[in-house]
Amino acid sequence: MKKEYDFSVMKSRKNPYASKLKRQVTIRMGDDVIGYFKSMAEETGIPYQSLINLYLRDCVANDRKPDLSWQ
Repeated sequence: MKKEYDFSVMKSRKNPYASKLKRQVTIRMGDDVIGYFKSMAEETGIPYQSLINLYLRDCVANDRKPDLSWQ
């Protein structure tokens, strides 16, 4: 293996996985919701934003809808 490589002669190409990357959004959540996921993050070692994404992905996969009946 060479000690040094000349990367200036390499051709660039698009990332084939770029379309599957996550998109950054801004969302307003209550402190209690954020606290819940942050405490779960400490227990599991998974970042809280990833936990929120996993939970929402599970809701999509199981076609869960929120209960919007106000009492």
